[in-house]
Amino acid sequence: MPPRLTDTHCHLDFPDFAEELDAVIARAGEVGVERMITIATRVKKAATYSALAERFPNVWFSVGTHPHNAAEEPDVTLDDILKVAEHPKCVAIGEGGLDYHYDKSPRDQQAASFRLQIDAARRTGLPLVIHARAADDDMIAILEDEMAKGAFKAVLHCFSSGAELARRGVALGLYLSFSGILTFRNSEDIRKIAAEAPEDRLLVETDAPYLAPVPHRGKRNEPAFTAQTAAVLADVRGKPLETLAPVLEANTNRLFSKLGAA
Repeated sequence: MPPRLTDTHCHLDFPDFAEELDAVIARAGEVGVERMITIATRVKKAATYSALAERFPNVWFSVGTHPHNAAEEPDVTLDDILKVAEHPKCVAIGEGGLDYHYDKSPRDQQAASFRLQIDAARRTGLPLVIHARAADDDMIAILEDEMAKGAFKAVLHCFSSGAELARRGVALGLYLSFSGILTFRNSEDIRKIAAEAPEDRLLVETDAPYLAPVPHRGKRNEPAFTAQTAAVLADVRGKPLETLAPVLEANTNRLFSKLGAA
């Protein structure tokens, strides 16, 4: 039996999966990826995410606005998020954050949306799923400012940022989630961060349909491929996957406490 794993971040609502979603979820289960969290990009699509979670027993969801879509949802309120978060299978807030690589939404709107979602995470006790790209300094500043206002749980998802953001994030109590990027040949810096991070802050994910790990790089990603990323993470940590997998599951249950209680 393969070790049990959770894909803590995928996008099962994306059209890439529309024609074979049942098969995609079945393939994940066959390799031990028994749970999946489908992550929101827009609060206004919450009904789509909750419907997926209600359809599949091993799928949960989040509620939030991706920084790419912040300009589309300037009128989303805290109450809008809190209402969705009451759903029994809503286990996280986000993904919110900052993306200065694409800058698809104005940076002030990204920051405002991000802070709103931090407030929602703080009020609900659900973890915030953070998207951070090419914005390390501003991300550190916002996280430290907001944590000083009141603690909240969070994960830096698909970690591909610098070592300083990893260090400061861990110091604030955040988790680091690693995707297929960890397996890429030119990701030595990310592997070093993954090797040195506290073991009780590690998670794995796919960010499917993007960022398929080696040996699937360049293809559509799917939750089953979580196993490849977890194997590389175990390797950089110098231990067998069978030993690391239960730690990853314990970390997942601790952070996503609503999921762990299911």
